[in-house]
Amino acid sequence: METATTALTFRDATDADVDELVALIESAYRGDDSRAGWTTEADILEGQRTDPEGVLEVIKSPDSRLLAVVREGRIVACCQLEHQGDHAYFGMFAVSPLLQGAGLGKVIITEAERQARATWGVREMQMTVISVRDDLIAWYERRGYRRTGRMTPFPYGDERFGLPQRDDLQFELLVKELA
Repeated sequence: METATTALTFRDATDADVDELVALIESAYRGDDSRAGWTTEADILEGQRTDPEGVLEVIKSPDSRLLAVVREGRIVACCQLEHQGDHAYFGMFAVSPLLQGAGLGKVIITEAERQARATWGVREMQMTVISVRDDLIAWYERRGYRRTGRMTPFPYGDERFGLPQRDDLQFELLVKELA
């Protein structure tokens, strides 16, 4: 029986992947396509989630990796790992909306944590999540992340991060100790 996690390959993204990655990230978070999955931000943010320059910057950064998750020759998910001293930052996490809810996200975050420990020897993973995303935060809490209550402001006025549809957006820091 084939599942969403059948025959996955994890590899570092390359310049040649940028357009496919931007399309994946946009489809997971913005616009009508994103409504097929549960991670959509379409009700709180319009406009873009990322752009080719932003994705390329992550790929090229010496302290960062953009993991591409490939199945049957297509990138079906991705996530950023960034080495930040004694911890790693987890971001730019996207799963194809048509594959969400089948366990793929759990597999990817587990592998990302494993790679951060193996590559950099870090003992903690950190991420920021828009604080009004209760369902998403609850999903991360089930994966062992904890809310810190530490907030940073949403970059209102910077269209590279989208067009906010409400005025109460901020990012909360979530952390997880890595075994």
